[in-house]
Amino acid sequence: METQNEPSYLKTLNTPQKQAVLTTEGPLLILAGAGAGKTKTITHRILHIIKQGNRPSSILAITFTNKSASEMRERVRKLLEEDRALNQPVSIDETPFVSTFHSLGVRMIKENSEFFNLPRHFGIFDKGDSKSAIKAAMENLGIDPKTNEPAKFMHFISNQKGGGITFEEFNHKEPKGYFEETVAKVWREYEHALKTEKALDFDDLLLKTLKLLQNPDILERYQNRWKYIHIDEYQDTNKVQYDIAKLLAGKHQNIAVVGDIDQSIYSWRGADFKNIMRFENDYKDATTLLLEQNYRSTKTILTVANTIIAKNVMRKEKNLFTENEDGDQISLYIAGDEKDEANFIARTAKMLVSQGVSPSEIAVLYRANFQSRVIEEACIKKELAYELIGTKFFERKEVREVLSYIKGALNPESLSDLKRIINVPARGIGKVTMLKIFEGGEHELTGAVKLKIEKWRSLLQEIKVKSETVNPSEVVKFVIKHSGLEIMYMDDKIEGPERLENIRELVTIATGYDGYEIGEGIEKFLEHTALSSDQDEVDKKIGVKLMTIHASKGLEFDYIFIGGLEQGQFPSERSSKAASKEDSEEERRLFYVALTRARKKIHLAYTQMRTIYGSRQINVPSEFIADIGEEFIQYENGAPDDHVDWSKGLLQLDF
Repeated sequence: METQNEPSYLKTLNTPQKQAVLTTEGPLLILAGAGAGKTKTITHRILHIIKQGNRPSSILAITFTNKSASEMRERVRKLLEEDRALNQPVSIDETPFVSTFHSLGVRMIKENSEFFNLPRHFGIFDKGDSKSAIKAAMENLGIDPKTNEPAKFMHFISNQKGGGITFEEFNHKEPKGYFEETVAKVWREYEHALKTEKALDFDDLLLKTLKLLQNPDILERYQNRWKYIHIDEYQDTNKVQYDIAKLLAGKHQNIAVVGDIDQSIYSWRGADFKNIMRFENDYKDATTLLLEQNYRSTKTILTVANTIIAKNVMRKEKNLFTENEDGDQISLYIAGDEKDEANFIARTAKMLVSQGVSPSEIAVLYRANFQSRVIEEACIKKELAYELIGTKFFERKEVREVLSYIKGALNPESLSDLKRIINVPARGIGKVTMLKIFEGGEHELTGAVKLKIEKWRSLLQEIKVKSETVNPSEVVKFVIKHSGLEIMYMDDKIEGPERLENIRELVTIATGYDGYEIGEGIEKFLEHTALSSDQDEVDKKIGVKLMTIHASKGLEFDYIFIGGLEQGQFPSERSSKAASKEDSEEERRLFYVALTRARKKIHLAYTQMRTIYGSRQINVPSEFIADIGEEFIQYENGAPDDHVDWSKGLLQLDF
């Protein structure tokens, strides 16, 4: 495809990447393998569309995490700045809209807030807020949260919303048994709580956006705004996201979707990889391209990964290849138990660090969260710096308190925020007083209590004024100082220093939004804090990363450890008990994702015995290990006895 006068930005692309960049009109399906340069392809495609004479603001690009959206946004900005033809004699003064689906939803709902009778500063319930509201709804209905887990109701409601079903629609259908009848009651109370607080939950950000786009006039406005649409990680879309993309692309049909069926691992949260399988049926004139050249991993890693995923049937055929070196064999450690396994991981990681490897280039991946505890203990004993990915910075108690002061000031009906801060720091406000305030009886207060509440309300008003007149970082500083939080944590000699460090870090984060117009910056800042994901925490500290495989999606490291490779653990017991073909294949995709995170070397481990739920369990190796050719395996502590029959399944023993 090379021509003599080919632009320089095309010369850095391989042939399929270049085809994807040049195919700007009509529907385009890009099946991009792990490490195949999909972000580079999308960003260069955006540059090419602009160089064809299209306005940057006519381009929409959607991905799934703030981290990947931020990276894509930065790379697009850099490409536009560096293109001399675009920036001389005048520079580009507008940019494409690059965001996550949820951020897109926030923007569209704010632009049409009157459609839903919402204020511009509507609240956003995170998972903790939703769980608390559902628990409160259950208690109001006399349903015991101890015997009926709130998370189960939350998950069910979330799946319904992700499938495009509103409460009204669910409530009008015939319930299937007692559970659905109970869900309908809890859901009604939950929706009432959201409405009272003028708030939406994460699923509403998508569902409400879909409802907006089902209005013909609103749909036409957005179709005319965004004529070129890019959707990354298309295999991870749920029904609502799929419908949103289809509606937006309905007029111009210039939709480019990028994805990899082999990396579809989120069915439990409603993702449907069949969306990418049906793309060519949805768009009859679609062009399909394969990106199979991997720029990340060694040949050994890719050969093993290809072998693992080839056993899946529900996929589109593709075979990753690389021009990188062969690289090391896959290391396999056979541990006596979980402590032995954890010690091996910590010991080997420590050795890598002593050899000059940066701790942040080492990741330990596991199938289930409970596996992290013993690994953490081993890291502590070995004095190995580590970071546990999964505890979100913005969900820490002290951080939520600062944010609730700002959110409560901007949205006085956000009861969950006001409840969080009314007595933090302690103001001597009792439960009876709080009940009166939140049930509309504040006017009945008298004396000293009334003065305390008036002083608190006055503080919130000052914060509101600051939010409308100064930069976000100054707002955060004002809250920390004038709320009393700073003094409170200074007085706490045990946890105080770390909590102070965290709320001061919030100021640093807020400075990133100081460049926006006054008022807009605080909105963007609060949106970022509400929609952050586990991956946004990855670069915060220098240390070996400990995380689930699900959390590792989209990341890459030089050295990867994968523990717990036992039948029933990984693949999980759910798929081992011959559940569905789809469950079984998703477990295999999960292992494929874990393998393809590595650039240089993979260490695998399994335990011959593991304690689960207080019982000692004798294990057999995961079927995934058996799928790896012997020529690719390096045993860390000697090969197992060839005469041992590992095919008998799991044996449960109680000690």
